[in-house]
Amino acid sequence: MHIISTCDKQMNKRSANSPVWGTLTGIRPSKIVEKIMESGDSKISAANKLIRKFHVSPDRAKLCADIAQSSLHLKSSLEPHDISLYIGIPFCPSRCIYCSFVSNSVEKSFNLIEPYVNLLLSEISETAKLVKKLGLNIISVYIGGGTPTILSAQQLETIMQALSAEFDLSNLREYTLEAGRPDTISPDKLSIIKQMGATRICINPQTMSDDVLTAIGRKHTRANIIEATQLAKNTDLALNMDIIAGLPTDTPDGFRETLNAVLDLKPENITIHTLSQKKGSRLSLEDISIPGADDVEKMLNNASETLTSNNYNPYYLYRLKFTSGGFENIGWSLPRFDGLYNKLMMEDIGTVIGMGAGSVSKLVLPNGRIERIFNTKFPREYILQSSKIDDKIEKIKTYISGSTASPLT
Repeated sequence: MHIISTCDKQMNKRSANSPVWGTLTGIRPSKIVEKIMESGDSKISAANKLIRKFHVSPDRAKLCADIAQSSLHLKSSLEPHDISLYIGIPFCPSRCIYCSFVSNSVEKSFNLIEPYVNLLLSEISETAKLVKKLGLNIISVYIGGGTPTILSAQQLETIMQALSAEFDLSNLREYTLEAGRPDTISPDKLSIIKQMGATRICINPQTMSDDVLTAIGRKHTRANIIEATQLAKNTDLALNMDIIAGLPTDTPDGFRETLNAVLDLKPENITIHTLSQKKGSRLSLEDISIPGADDVEKMLNNASETLTSNNYNPYYLYRLKFTSGGFENIGWSLPRFDGLYNKLMMEDIGTVIGMGAGSVSKLVLPNGRIERIFNTKFPREYILQSSKIDDKIEKIKTYISGSTASPLT
């Protein structure tokens, strides 16, 4: 796509050291382009406005325009009462040095898992009653974490059976389970995940370098990643894989090798994250050396060029505070394999009802306003303060049935 004319290039010539996102500070820059396009501008015109007004680099403006077009296409396919479900499993085998999520290492919280699952089953049942009463239509399910596959095969089956029994999932377009760590994946778990209706799985190596895996606190190896990926492929599940640009001890050449190794595994989706030094993570608390902004930019530029040349397209984008170089996170997919839940959630397109500790229910109102309702963050508090689940369900009911216009889009 030709984004900007020669004249405009001269007018908006950027310094080599200028930030690629110009003056923008928001989480979802593609939303600006989307609104411009909804008002009648073409994709090219909308991207040019992003460049001129906010001094965004042409390549980032093009990304925003491509993603905005994809979002508008999805919005046009949604019915008024379409929603997604999110189920949070906030436990991991160990905690990575960059992690500030509410997930608990099972090394310290194994005894919480059984009571957590029992309460989650109760929340699933109560939420299903509300969804049925309000006549909502579920189009996607996402079981995330943490690392859901840290649960036993029986626990996974119990949760997924409950979802199928309590909710009407007959109109699902996508059912994703985030396996995350390859060292938690086994043939029996994958068989249950497939039998229970999942269509998509996420295996997130973050890097294919054993040295970098050790540096970030992972206990699996490159060989484990390849083995787990092959098991998922044999189960006929669509596959997403995440990698991170800017990890400790990594280099542009090392990142390029990681990306090429992931491409060899032929996933339908690849998500490229930029390392974020989040508050509360070991990375932010300890003096750990990480690649500089110039190296991170080389990694991301290589990723965009390589993925584009391999027929992947960007379908969602968001930014976080404290990312290396102020860069972004982008989801890429092969044609017809966009991650539906990711688009709905990350691009603020549709309503999501969350269950489990740390989950967020996001209600998208017709006037563009978004209401967020938060579950208790930590597993222990979630278990001890179970009455707050009733408060959340009542709030959702109030927002939806208590207004003259449905808040769902």
